[in-house]
Amino acid sequence: MSDPLVKFEVPTTETQALEPPDLAGETGPITSDLKLLVLTCLLIIALLAVAYFAADIILPIVLAIVLKLLLQPGMRALEKLRLPRSLAALLLITAIFAFIVAIGAAMSGPAAAWAAKLPEGIAKMEERLRFLSRPIQTLQTFLHQFDAGASAGGTGPTMSEMLLKGTQHFASGFFETLLILFFLLISGDTFLRRMVEIVPSFRDKRRVVELSQQIEENVSAYLVTITLMNAAVGVATGIAMWACGLGDPILWGGVAFLLNYVPIMGPFVGVGLFLLAGQLSIDAFWQSLLPAGLYLVIHVIEGETVTPILLARRFTLNPVLVIISLIFWFWMWGVPGAILAVPMLAITKIVCDGIRPLNPLGHFLEG
Repeated sequence: MSDPLVKFEVPTTETQALEPPDLAGETGPITSDLKLLVLTCLLIIALLAVAYFAADIILPIVLAIVLKLLLQPGMRALEKLRLPRSLAALLLITAIFAFIVAIGAAMSGPAAAWAAKLPEGIAKMEERLRFLSRPIQTLQTFLHQFDAGASAGGTGPTMSEMLLKGTQHFASGFFETLLILFFLLISGDTFLRRMVEIVPSFRDKRRVVELSQQIEENVSAYLVTITLMNAAVGVATGIAMWACGLGDPILWGGVAFLLNYVPIMGPFVGVGLFLLAGQLSIDAFWQSLLPAGLYLVIHVIEGETVTPILLARRFTLNPVLVIISLIFWFWMWGVPGAILAVPMLAITKIVCDGIRPLNPLGHFLEG
């Protein structure tokens, strides 16, 4: 008879094949994390490809979600007045539509008048800015060659087409955005209830509710704060332009309000517009620089002092990532993409800060 202890002292070939090597602690987690990282990257690439090719559908949905988060405090206020959700949503959407129409009507007349001034003011601007003629001609030649090369090669759209891309998508999907926004507002907490029903344990259900409320409150607070600050910049800019003799405070206030939604790039465009307007309407050269200077001062006070004080504790973002996000989403969706770039980046950071496994990514996005 054979000794049974031999089975433990000298393993056979079959037992050796059945026993895996003791390397799980060294390679198992690393391999698993690497696979998860690769799958996550592939998922992100697939989502971005869908967002690019289906921009006509995706852009109104994203805009409706952002507007829903912005209007959530208003919905709660109307619900406290015992208004039905459908009526409250209809009132808010009607107010948004009326505001857009009113601002557009108020800005269209002065904008047309300034456009009529442009041909006769070109000669005066060329006389004043003669020392910049050579750099301007060089830039124009470069842009013309760039557009011609892109058109001849057939490899991509021209710069003007890239500028108008997305803006057309937004205009064509405006009513689609309002329709989606209406149903998002009246749906209330429907999606949250469905998520709670899916989660098995009571502890996880409570965690989902707390996390959802935290994310919604933080995102709403961010969007409302940014909107109020942009409105303050618009009012201050309109008053400053009226005081320095440029006139049309509603036009310039609306322009400043809209441009302030696009950090860094928007103020640069604003300085150029106010410099152009000053050259067209004010005779004295140094006095014509005053509108652009006042706008720059207002932007510096708001962007470097007031807004950081209000948002620094919760919503600081890495400026390099802000620039990259602006460039990427402008390429993806045009002007609406540039407007939505920073809110989407802020929403991503807030979501990452609220979900523990994503906290390192939220820390990476922090300024």
